[in-house]
Amino acid sequence: MIHLGLYFHPYKMNNPIEFYQEQISLHTTALKQKKKQLAISSTIRLLVFLLIVAGVYFGYPNTQIIMGSILLGIILFIYLVTRHSNLTYVKNKLEKLVQINQLELDVPTGDISNLSSGKEYIDPTHFYSHDIDLFGEKSFFQYTNRTATLAGKNKLASLLNANTIDHIEEKQQAIQNVANLPKWRQEFSAIASLVNVTVPITTIQNWFQNYTSFVPKIMRILPAIVTGISILALGLLFLDIISFPIVLIWFFIGLGITGTQLKKINTLYNHANQVKDTFEQYYKLVDKIETIDLNATLLKEKQQLVSTEKEKASRTLKQFARILNDFDQRNNMLFGVLSNGLMLWDIRQSYRIEQWIANNHDKVAQWFEVIAFFDAYNSLGNFAFNNPQYIYPTITSDTSVIQAQELGHPMLNATKRVDNDIAIDKEQFLIITGANMAGKSTFLRTVALQIVMANIGLPICAKSCTYRPIKLISSMRTSDSLSDDASYFFSELTQLKKIVTALEKEEYFIILDEILKGTNSKDKAAGSRKFVEKLVKAKATGIIATHDLSLCEIATELPQVKNRFFDAQIINDELYFDYKFKDGVCQNMNASFLLKKMGIV
Repeated sequence: MIHLGLYFHPYKMNNPIEFYQEQISLHTTALKQKKKQLAISSTIRLLVFLLIVAGVYFGYPNTQIIMGSILLGIILFIYLVTRHSNLTYVKNKLEKLVQINQLELDVPTGDISNLSSGKEYIDPTHFYSHDIDLFGEKSFFQYTNRTATLAGKNKLASLLNANTIDHIEEKQQAIQNVANLPKWRQEFSAIASLVNVTVPITTIQNWFQNYTSFVPKIMRILPAIVTGISILALGLLFLDIISFPIVLIWFFIGLGITGTQLKKINTLYNHANQVKDTFEQYYKLVDKIETIDLNATLLKEKQQLVSTEKEKASRTLKQFARILNDFDQRNNMLFGVLSNGLMLWDIRQSYRIEQWIANNHDKVAQWFEVIAFFDAYNSLGNFAFNNPQYIYPTITSDTSVIQAQELGHPMLNATKRVDNDIAIDKEQFLIITGANMAGKSTFLRTVALQIVMANIGLPICAKSCTYRPIKLISSMRTSDSLSDDASYFFSELTQLKKIVTALEKEEYFIILDEILKGTNSKDKAAGSRKFVEKLVKAKATGIIATHDLSLCEIATELPQVKNRFFDAQIINDELYFDYKFKDGVCQNMNASFLLKKMGIV
């Protein structure tokens, strides 16, 4: 096992920028050295090729010298090609590591153009994700996501959408553990980034589950017999005991045997070629998971799914990756023809693939899930590492749902952001009023995102926070749908109905922003009041923002309801906002002032 200290220096934890700068310097130096080694390697390969040609030329017509030169030359050349490939892999990984660290320096400056927006996960029907900009351009997902596999990306999106409140302290411990392994995280991401996997994991799993073997029983031992006879024939040819035509006849017999299965072999190869890169990538990722020393219970449980005393998933996956690479050698025209004539190469590799699928198809889904999990948690750990000033909420079972000091939105500029305190108890409802642009909607999204982050186990942007876990549901951004023939008002009612139905089953924290906008003012006021009364009767906890001051009157009738507001003031004929969360009802509205100020009226 690799000791955690090899991957983490505690003094760097509070200064991620310094860490990234140091890593760029180290990797850039190593990269220059690898490029020099590659240049030398290329020169040596050329010299070996020229020596082979010279051996054939000067050895002619001596068969032994020619065959000896070719055989020794090929062995040496294969070794040099393998060595060159390994050097190239290391060089490419170093380039990725430089890119990874540079990205972390770019993101704090606002440059997130190289990060996936996750727009494919936008779902207006979700309980909260669309309302709080969880996905899409400049979303929390884009800011946080560092996954390097499609499965990991999907896993991260599912974690953000999950709305679960179980084992939060274990999740916090897991994220802290991964956050403390920045070098390991970057190695994992770099390895994954070197291969562009385009085939979905579900497609691979379906192929394994539905695969039907075709290699006849006799073909399972025949390649070994044919290979043995071929080696004997070549040896006898080298010693001039048999003539070349005899070897040629034997060669064509081998091609004929391979030809009997060629159609099925080609079909298998098409599938194998599509998944080759995936297994080349995944065995290396599993190896990284198996060899790291972890202390978080959740991470160790996942690690044990790929590594036991009897079996390591990385070895099994590596074996399959090698089989697929061997199968791919048929694309080399010269090797493909010779190997199939003399060794029944394609039949042998087809049998090896079938044996591997038969023995391991039921384990692959679990191994792939572990990779996706660690890829997703790498992003969460990276977020925690990049924000050492954030705190992990203290999980409690008290009546206070959220008790936070200096709570802020993590996507806002820290130098300009105004943080606020909030305290809300179980079965309490806050009505927030305030002028336009005073900060109501931003505050709602801040609270909502804090709940999502806390439920995932992430640290939050606050000075302190005690949190009683609760699921989230909201209605802040409703849109009509022409394709569904649904009006704006009907869409909003549908969302409110979803909230009421959800509350009948379990407890939720409800966040509402100016509900019933699709009807007239009088009807809106009456409807909003009745809806809030219903929520209070259902013992709901939450916040509603509104411009309707009449709604605040409920606080005088229901002790569960409290009034809060964001203020706006006109100072020297200029509108001023302090964005501070205050007790009471807002008295200053600004619509008329803004209309006049902008020359509209």
